[in-house]
Amino acid sequence: MNPYLTGFRCSLCGAHYSPDEVTYTCPQDDGNLDAVYDYERMKRTLDPRAIAGRGDRSIWHYAELLPAQPDPSIAGPRTPLTSLGWSPLYRAPALERTLGVRAVWLKDDSRLPSSSFKDRASAMVIARAMHIGVKTICVASTGNAAAALAALCAGSDLQAIIFVPEDTPEGKLAGILIHGARVYTVRGSYNDAVALANAACQTFGWYNRSTGFNPYTREGKKTAGFEIAEQLARADGAADGAASAQPFRAPDVVIVPVGDGNIISGVHKGFAELRALGWIKRMPRFIGVTAALSPSLYRAWQSGVETFETIPSRTIASGIGTDRPCDGVMALRAVRGTGGQFIEATDEEMLDGVREMATRAGVFVEPACAAAYVGLLKGRSMGVIGSDEEVVLQLTGSGFKDVRSALRAAGKPISVESLADIRP
Repeated sequence: MNPYLTGFRCSLCGAHYSPDEVTYTCPQDDGNLDAVYDYERMKRTLDPRAIAGRGDRSIWHYAELLPAQPDPSIAGPRTPLTSLGWSPLYRAPALERTLGVRAVWLKDDSRLPSSSFKDRASAMVIARAMHIGVKTICVASTGNAAAALAALCAGSDLQAIIFVPEDTPEGKLAGILIHGARVYTVRGSYNDAVALANAACQTFGWYNRSTGFNPYTREGKKTAGFEIAEQLARADGAADGAASAQPFRAPDVVIVPVGDGNIISGVHKGFAELRALGWIKRMPRFIGVTAALSPSLYRAWQSGVETFETIPSRTIASGIGTDRPCDGVMALRAVRGTGGQFIEATDEEMLDGVREMATRAGVFVEPACAAAYVGLLKGRSMGVIGSDEEVVLQLTGSGFKDVRSALRAAGKPISVESLADIRP
């Protein structure tokens, strides 16, 4: 257990619990829990330059800022579990020119072991499971979280049990099954799968990894915020031909696709902790992009409330499709607290985004991930993003996760029989 971890605070009532006093949500009101650290002690004892100077390029690069680490007797030094993280951050000059923005960066988590951002959360949950001696981990997922858990449990004595909606894209389903997980397809929505997984965990004693339920998921996801800040500072140093004076730096804007809300709340927490430690000077503004056909969170944003309607999701972007967000309160606070904005993306706009990201930035992403591009496009046209700002798009999943949608976006190849059919 991290000695800096003081416990968990409920996002609704503010109740504080010691690290081992609670497992999932608040016993009083079922609110999501947030890990709390002794930031003043961390300020006194941790050197950001020493952390940034480490050779380790994984999420465990930030060990002192994380609640758990994997058991080395179970997870070897070069397994996907111990080496994941440090996805690339690269410039997108064609997007900068097209949209008239000073700097656009892509944080590409489609490069992680299971090709999605969800590896970060699954790794942290597995580390916690190892610490408490759990052997069976269960998750409800639209696909990416399940594939991440299955891949990271493979080759160990941990069993992954998966609940997914029956319309889960084939690419995601293949990535789950091939790693040996036990998979249950649920007749119903993602939220139906969540309810059934929760009931199964309670009945059979399985450890529940589900988003918005297990507080360790956010702790894994916040590492993307740490990495972005460090990678931007490193880019400054590379441009100057010398080491950056500051090992961490925040951009002006971070754009994140949002379904349950746990990714944006996690990336936001990464920056918020760096700010609490004094390692960055300011917070970026957060723009969350939701699917127009999954409107529960966006309606709460419009209404200025922290309560959510249950509205059946009908979007093709399965990664951000939810009837009711499981971590919506923290997502709203991430955006409102930074002076940011929620933006809706239609299915057609996300499909266009899949094509545009591939042709203009060379990145093949799934529709849910392309929502970040839609947020950049609309944010610029709405005046939410200025021409002199630096923007980071958090990319969350590979286009190979949903090939059917990618083919809809790409169009058909040209059929030919001879040279005469080919246009110069």
